[in-house]
Amino acid sequence: MPLSQALLPEFQHEMASLRRVIERIPAGRMDYRPHPKSFTLGDLANHLVTIPGWTISTLTRTELDFGLPETRASQPKPSDTVEGLLRTLDQGVEGALEVLAKTPDEAFQVVWTLKNEGVVILAMPRAAVYRSFVMNHLIHHRAQLAVYLRLLDVPVPSIYGPSADES
Repeated sequence: MPLSQALLPEFQHEMASLRRVIERIPAGRMDYRPHPKSFTLGDLANHLVTIPGWTISTLTRTELDFGLPETRASQPKPSDTVEGLLRTLDQGVEGALEVLAKTPDEAFQVVWTLKNEGVVILAMPRAAVYRSFVMNHLIHHRAQLAVYLRLLDVPVPSIYGPSADES
């Protein structure tokens, strides 16, 4: 079985869980911040819904420089509504699924480099970038968002089994 085909079920599961968490964001609370050093709920959610789309640049390019104006200009525009967040998420997931499904095994071994204004931040095989920079990063921030929901007394959806709110 090609690696891409082995990765697709996990990707689809994680994206469905992410969608359920985003759907629970309460209207009018995008400015909520549980601690002065924390993202606002809106900033965290906007960051989170762009991560699935990173799969596309990870698997189709060999480097990305966040410091370039064209990179910043190509990023999805932030949203202050759940509907807008879900649109960004769905677009990223759709593109990622298409690219992931057709990526050959050998492409996962190609070194991918992340830069900021030309300074190398990391350089690893695409398989490692996809696992850490895309999937683990997404899972980390989704968990943070679930904690925000709990602190706002919003029922937390099932992610890896029933939550305390959905048994």
